[in-house]
Amino acid sequence: MDIGVHTPPLYGESFEEAVAYLADQGVSAIEPGVGGFPGDTHLNRNEYLDDEAAQAELQALLENHDMHISALATHNNPLHPDEDRAANADTELREAIELAAQLEVGTITCFSGLPAGGPNDEVPNWITAPWPSEHADAHEYQWEVAIEYWSDIAAYADEHDVDIAIEMHPNMLVYEPTGLARLREATNERVGANFDPSHLYWQNISITDAIRFLGEDDAIHHFHAKDTRIYDEQANVKGVLDNTPYDDEINRSWIFRSVGYGHGESHWKDIVSTLRMVGYDGTLSIEHEDSLTSSREGLEKAIELLQRAIFTEQPGEAYWAE
Repeated sequence: MDIGVHTPPLYGESFEEAVAYLADQGVSAIEPGVGGFPGDTHLNRNEYLDDEAAQAELQALLENHDMHISALATHNNPLHPDEDRAANADTELREAIELAAQLEVGTITCFSGLPAGGPNDEVPNWITAPWPSEHADAHEYQWEVAIEYWSDIAAYADEHDVDIAIEMHPNMLVYEPTGLARLREATNERVGANFDPSHLYWQNISITDAIRFLGEDDAIHHFHAKDTRIYDEQANVKGVLDNTPYDDEINRSWIFRSVGYGHGESHWKDIVSTLRMVGYDGTLSIEHEDSLTSSREGLEKAIELLQRAIFTEQPGEAYWAE
């Protein structure tokens, strides 16, 4: 396993400066944004797509710092009912797949997207309960839209030998492991998870059980190292479906935290061990969105903990079992 960083927290620095800084911290992988909500500040896909000279310069920079790209990120909503917004997200996604193939990066990270609740609606609709019954009908409509779209994208990704790692995220159709498994079964094995535990914690999902569930089908294509702390003082009163602004930390039921500040080191060692059990030996890409720390301090504390938690060598033979 190795430690990576999703680079938006370092957008105030040049790409070269960010790579050099992360290398000095012992990081060996990056996950740059190439569109969508992560933006493309560090890796503008239009500057690199189909440009062999630019790609060679990029590879030289990375090799100089013993760095590689774990995935290209383009989180957006290609299922948006606004046709222009959906088309823009679709272009970003397809071009990210093409660029990943050209850079020999095996994975892109993204969202499933979220349709409207019906063909005449104008805004996406996140449905979390089947009653009244029109909500159940709307949910099935959304899955019909999603399966048609993602079947085409999954085939496109397969043509380019690239995996699609979908982050299970609230306000998206796929926000928990069984939904991810449903989409994967309806499309192909290129569709899998960018397993981000931060959005599962507040849904009261057991992280290690979810890893086992998806890992049984080799459905974990990438991993985000990101923590969450639930604050019972608020959650006991208003629950965890919380629309309080993210920067009003003291009044929220939960907030994103740097690795180790939501759950302790032993928990993260259990995560790493369970990932190894199910055969995931790739990058743990740190996503920093902790509003209580600066980007550099939050990243450095996460890196320090994960360096103690990850395995860097393959296991030996179980000689004691012979």
